[in-house]
Amino acid sequence: MAKSSKASGATVTVEQTGSPIRRPKDQRATLVGLGLNKMGRRRTLEDTPEVRGMIRKVSHLVRVVEDA
Repeated sequence: MAKSSKASGATVTVEQTGSPIRRPKDQRATLVGLGLNKMGRRRTLEDTPEVRGMIRKVSHLVRVVEDA
């Protein structure tokens, strides 16, 4: 069985780049689930398959920030 990314403590930082105005309700709800609600906001989240799926769903509204 593969190792869970939760055990490794991996994180991913996402920044909202697009507005949820005129978007379907499920995309707005996904942004809220990621902790985003205004453009320019950033959140550091656990790197899990669930979070990656949420990011993929709203990939046109967010970007993954590379931590330096």
